[in-house]
Amino acid sequence: MTKIIDKLAWLHIEDKKLLAARSHGKNLFYIPGGKREIGESDQQALTREIKEEVSVDIVADSIKYAERFSEQAFGNGAGVMVKLTCYYADYIGELTPDSEIEELRLLSSADKKLCSKATVAAIDWLKEQGVIE
Repeated sequence: MTKIIDKLAWLHIEDKKLLAARSHGKNLFYIPGGKREIGESDQQALTREIKEEVSVDIVADSIKYAERFSEQAFGNGAGVMVKLTCYYADYIGELTPDSEIEELRLLSSADKKLCSKATVAAIDWLKEQGVIE
């Protein structure tokens, strides 16, 4: 039986590169975001998770659906998949690692070896769209 980890993610593009985060003690980067809490909408959860991870406020009326990706979940056994529903959005504030985040980095498609499988899927899609290098 397949287990699905349902997550939301924020696609922030800067200089044709994707913002990615690396948690303390981890070696791979992923797209900032996380899981919904009970009763939260995608927008509410995305806004909360981004504030917790990268210290900025998402502009609610700028949130726009991008794409959804499903891949093997990093650090989990076979059959555990992550479903990553991605959104674009504007923000207010200064991007700063917070909570469990140790490092933020802007990545191009040349940096896929540093990323989780779901992040690689998003990078491939963004490159196909001409959004990142």
